[in-house]
Amino acid sequence: MRILWVKADKLLPVENGGNIRTYHILRHLSAGHELTFYSYYGGGADQLYERELKQRLPGAVAVCTGKRELSGVARGLDYLAHLNSQPPYAVSRFASFKVQDQLRAWFREIRFDVAVCDFLDAAINFPGRLNIPCVLFQHNVESEIWRRHADTAGHPAKKAMYKMELGKMERYEKIVVRKFHHVVAVSESDRALMTKWVDGDRVTVVPTGVDLAEYQPAHDAPEPGPVVTFVGAMDWEPNVDGVEYFATEIWPAIKADVPEARLRIVGRNPDRRVKKWASESIDVTGRVPSVVEYLHQSAVAIVPLRIGGGTRLKIYEAMATGKAVVSTTVGAEGLDVHHGRDIMLADDPRSFAQAVVMLLRDRELRRRYERAAQETAARCDWPAIGERFGEVLQAVVQRKRERVGAVPAQTA
Repeated sequence: MRILWVKADKLLPVENGGNIRTYHILRHLSAGHELTFYSYYGGGADQLYERELKQRLPGAVAVCTGKRELSGVARGLDYLAHLNSQPPYAVSRFASFKVQDQLRAWFREIRFDVAVCDFLDAAINFPGRLNIPCVLFQHNVESEIWRRHADTAGHPAKKAMYKMELGKMERYEKIVVRKFHHVVAVSESDRALMTKWVDGDRVTVVPTGVDLAEYQPAHDAPEPGPVVTFVGAMDWEPNVDGVEYFATEIWPAIKADVPEARLRIVGRNPDRRVKKWASESIDVTGRVPSVVEYLHQSAVAIVPLRIGGGTRLKIYEAMATGKAVVSTTVGAEGLDVHHGRDIMLADDPRSFAQAVVMLLRDRELRRRYERAAQETAARCDWPAIGERFGEVLQAVVQRKRERVGAVPAQTA
């Protein structure tokens, strides 16, 4: 197949969950198909990024839109300037006339058999009329994330803002999901949410995978101490909220029962609300070359999320390294894991703390969870996931060809 894959923002370095998922699927598809990966990004031109992208994915097209990257006060002012716009701000800020012109030209020429829109934020640049088969890759149901933000926000102004953006996102997401010919979800729970908007046969689940070559147990490593590790991008709001929830409401109870326990918060760009927890018993590492060695040094991996959507790759990665995992139900949502067998699930501070303490104290119990976790992760290697994604694209292309072939020929 001739595949066009469109993504907002840079793909490299491959760090966050969405980029990891996209990268591994792209690598698999590029081995058997004619793939054009179209990556557009803001800020200044980045020749190093563009060169490395083309080395890793031959045929890739990288475009700098020149849009300023905003943060802090500037981002807040820009948000206020777009307050009355219909598309939600999380999407509208990725709009680009340059990208829209390029996509319209390719669609007019019918250069590709199928196009993939990676994440909802790239959809704003797709043509109004989709004359080639188009697949929306939904790593999350974005409106559900905003709903959870609204539910958990404490400050009245924040809660009001989240509720307003939730309304915009729900309206926009419903329109986009209906517009595309097919949608790929990453979990059955996400599929269930989107089949309220479209027929079920238009949404297919392609589950999350893990790089089993990179994430392996350290069989010869010494027994880890009572180290509890939380891995993730620490500038992503659900992870920031998870750190605050765990450090405030759960960690004190663990320390009371296991005074020698240590918490490691591992991930890039830690927000100030994460950094403030650094102390004698809590390490905030920031960006690390590889999280694997930190997982190897851990007794328990935790995912204390209250907000989120899609699926968390960090759980399968911890499992693949042979680590016992304690998560909230939201944190493990959409993954093929089972409480009491290969993971412990806990949705209140007391039960979460008790689960971590049990695993720290009971070596045999921890061993049992470690073995079961590794067995679960072994079924989720990326090549199998990439193959499944390719099958979905092929089916969408085939359906389009059958519809075209079924149109009766015009008679004079």
